[in-house]
This record gives sequence, structure tokens and C-alpha cells, in this order.
Amino acid sequence: MATHSPNLECRMYESRYPEVDMAVMIQVKNIADMGAYVSLLEYNNIEGMILFSELSRRRIRSVSSLIKVGRIEPVMVLRVDKEKGYIDLSKRRVSEEDIQTCEERYNKSKLVHSIMRHVAETLGIDLEELYVNIGWPLYRKYGHAFEAFKIMVNDPDSVLDPLTREVKETGPDGQEVTKVVPAVSEEIKEALIRNIRRRMTPQPLKIRADIEMKCFQFDGVLHIKDAMRKAEAAGNADCPVKIKLVAPPLYVLTTQTLDKVSLILRFILG
Repeated sequence: MATHSPNLECRMYESRYPEVDMAVMIQVKNIADMGAYVSLLEYNNIEGMILFSELSRRRIRSVSSLIKVGRIEPVMVLRVDKEKGYIDLSKRRVSEEDIQTCEERYNKSKLVHSIMRHVAETLGIDLEELYVNIGWPLYRKYGHAFEAFKIMVNDPDSVLDPLTREVKETGPDGQEVTKVVPAVSEEIKEALIRNIRRRMTPQPLKIRADIEMKCFQFDGVLHIKDAMRKAEAAGNADCPVKIKLVAPPLYVLTTQTLDKVSLILRFILG
């Protein structure tokens, strides 16, 4: 019996095409006489075009200095012809703010896509089916599926259990009826949670400082030990501080925490 080979190609978002005046992430495929042909990475690599006149606000001296085959970067959507499949793009109209917003969204979407694709491949499910039942509903509810995945690291049931889908069945009287069933099977749920936790569980930030401590009083050793105790007492369960003797006067101070901002501020401000 032939096994079903899942289709792992799918756009990241529910909409098949981007909106006009939206920044999208592209990869340059080839450079022609009129402009550059690119792939829209968030939309399953559908083709778009950047005319040379849309490369820069300044006079173009060298096209190769502005755009290179293989480069990945954000551009602005100028026109979308859904019937013909034409998408006109601009590099010169994208602002620094647009670039930052697009890069942040794309990096989140890329991680979500990678997790979804791995689950689909592992379980032999079409990737689009997984997006229809799980991914795109989470985008609608949470603004971005990445935000839902973050919650799922610690509380997956609150995110997945409310998801439902409709299935059509033939009733006892031969009439077709629509039933609402859970969108996520236990198998998919387990695979999704396992992959999300593996990829998205925060890693602690570790800091090590090599320090010297000297005290020239006759009971200097006691003062140094007291300083070590006070330093370790400044830590807490979320950010423990440890000091070990290497060889007088050298000591090693170590700490780690998931709250990276607080740890960095603590070291900067003392």
C-alpha cells in the first residue's frame, strides 16, 4: 500500500497575498532587464518584482550594489493583482521602522513555521491542514501564533483545548450533518507541545566574573569571607550568586537567571 507523502509547502499566513503598503520579507531570485524577480518568503515563495526605479531614492549608479541574488530583506508592497498573480514591490519606499517591524514579525513567523512543518512531517500530515486547524486560528486570536506558542510552553491546554473544527457526517436518516469536534488530536497535541518546549523554553543567561579580593588587616580573611557571604546573600532563588576561591587573591563569581534584563541591570548598577 502506497503511503501518503504529506505536502509540506504552505504560506505562513491565512491570506494568500500580502496587503498593499505592507512590508514583506523577500529573497532575490534573479535580476532581469527591467528589475529583480523575488520570492515572498512568508507567502510560500510566490513571485514578486522590484522595478529598478523602485530600488533607491537616489540616482542608481550600480544595480549590483543595491540588490544581489540570494539576499533576504524587507520590501514594501505597491500593487497586488490577485487574478494574474502579479505583485509589485519597492525597496526605496520601505522605512527603517517598516524594516524593524517586518524583521521581528518574520523571525517569529519563521520559528512558528519551522515547528509546524516539523510536526506535519513527523506525523505525515499536510502542513496546510495543520495551519487551517491550529496555526491560523491562533494568529487570529493572539495576533501572532508565536504569542500563543509562548503560552503553550507552560500552559498548552488553555491555548489548544478551545480550538474546534467542523466535520461533515452522514446521519442515521441519510442526511449530511455538521459536527463540531476538537481541532487537535492527542497525537498532534503531544507532538506540538514537545516541539514548542524544545524550541521555545527560555535558556538561562549565565555570567561569570573573575575578581580579586585583598584585605591587609590582621583578620583580613574574615573580612573577605564576610564579603563573600554578603555577595551570595544578594542573590535569590531566581538569580543565585555563588563565589568560589581559585587561589588567593583570585575568586570566581557566577550567577544565572531567565530574567536577562534584571541581571544585566544588577551588574551595571551594582
